[in-house]
Amino acid sequence: MGMNKNTIFSWASFLMFLVGTALVLLGVLKYKEYAIGFSTTGIGFFFISWVFNALKGRV
Repeated sequence: MGMNKNTIFSWASFLMFLVGTALVLLGVLKYKEYAIGFSTTGIGFFFISWVFNALKGRV
């Protein structure tokens, strides 16, 4: 019972979404002076997560 490519893309997408959320929350709640950088990087993770989710079943 191994993981196929769709399962790997799903997990990668989910984990990248969690990392993006953590980065945005860190920027907003803890490091307010660096909020722009943290939020931009977190949004980048959201976009990469969306691309991985869109690639499921196509590669």
